[in-house]
Amino acid sequence: MIVALSQSSRLESIWQLLMVSIIFVVVLGMAYYTTKLISKLQRKQSFNDNIEVIETFKITTNKYIQIVRTGNKYLVIAVAKDTITMLSELDKEQLNFKSEAVEQKESFSEIFSKIKELKLKK
Repeated sequence: MIVALSQSSRLESIWQLLMVSIIFVVVLGMAYYTTKLISKLQRKQSFNDNIEVIETFKITTNKYIQIVRTGNKYLVIAVAKDTITMLSELDKEQLNFKSEAVEQKESFSEIFSKIKELKLKK
């Protein structure tokens, strides 16, 4: 009788562990897809053709100087913790735009093989 009770208890424990693991994976998956959905919604809301941050320069931990394009105007603003101050307005000719480099998108396997080669050379 004790052996039968022990066997039943083990099966019940394994069953509980399995169910908790399945519930954990389901909750984890739901959290992942919810985060992706919220990210997509925020990107759609923040997409705007009239306002764009061109460049940001960090002065201290809470202070930045930014060049912002609003419509056809370029503004230099100072951004602090609680305030934003317009410093000046620039013409497009006064700005130095970097030529847009073609992005090379490497696959993970290519990057991994390069690292592997570097390790083997050492």
